[in-house]
Amino acid sequence: MPSPAETVAATLARVASLPVAADTAWVFPGQGAQAVGMGADLYEQLPAARAVFDVADAALGISLSSLCFTGPEADLTQTVNTQPALVTHAVAALVAALDAGALTHRPAFVAGHSLGEYAALVAAGSVTFDVGVRLVRARGEAMQAACDAQPSTMAAVLGLEPDALRAAIAPHGASLCNINAPGNITIGGTTAAVEAASAAATAAGASRVVPLSVAGAFHTPLMGGAAERMRAALSATAFGDPTMPVVSNVTATPLTSGAAFAAELEQQITAPVLWLASVSAMQAAGVSKFIEFGPGKVLSGLLKRIDRSFEVKNIGTVEEVRA
Repeated sequence: MPSPAETVAATLARVASLPVAADTAWVFPGQGAQAVGMGADLYEQLPAARAVFDVADAALGISLSSLCFTGPEADLTQTVNTQPALVTHAVAALVAALDAGALTHRPAFVAGHSLGEYAALVAAGSVTFDVGVRLVRARGEAMQAACDAQPSTMAAVLGLEPDALRAAIAPHGASLCNINAPGNITIGGTTAAVEAASAAATAAGASRVVPLSVAGAFHTPLMGGAAERMRAALSATAFGDPTMPVVSNVTATPLTSGAAFAAELEQQITAPVLWLASVSAMQAAGVSKFIEFGPGKVLSGLLKRIDRSFEVKNIGTVEEVRA
């Protein structure tokens, strides 16, 4: 009888043999999509998904599955736990869908928002799931340490475009973190910098500024210590060439060589996530259909905000797998 790791690897390997759907992309969410109870139905009802959670528990030496299913919420939302939890749930949903025969084609592209890029690399066969989830756990530890060393925060700014927002906040020492959709951008920096930048954004015409409950200013220079901590782990990882292009968070261009991923994953810790540009690049290449794997519908909402004509499906529950 195959081990859980062998089951997961064999199921993911099926992706490479599927014909390509030139109009489709698979996408994977980042931090903020988590919720207590995530994946419990997959684990209970679908053995292929259960194997993914079992691999994660063994690889990390903790009961990540229990954190996902029952919390407590305060523990699940700690960066060090949230990041592997989200990648595990997304991969479990993908593996369950592959095992059920629900996916008949592989996509033209895969992309992940922030830590979702790790799930995209697993989906593309560039790294095994057990290695990927350990990297994400290390990433969460490194980013939490950076947050503890320099208190910082983020805010969502609605109604301004990147150039105008960048000009408004730069004098206050804040940075753009995520360019998610037209008029939907997050900023980050020290608490004082974000407070001042939020006021400046409002004065510049933002329709709304919403403080975010996050551990720190992800995707800003304040995460430099985390990037340094991750460099050794990433450089020691053998990333294979992906079976389909992975659209970079950092440059919004497709990456097709495994040799590119160590630098990409290090840079994306401090660089803004160019999600709008990434989606626009995929659209320009002919993509009009997206499947979001994982809990919630965060990326689906952003995709519809970018272009309401996109066809968007979600796979994160048993009901969605079977649909």
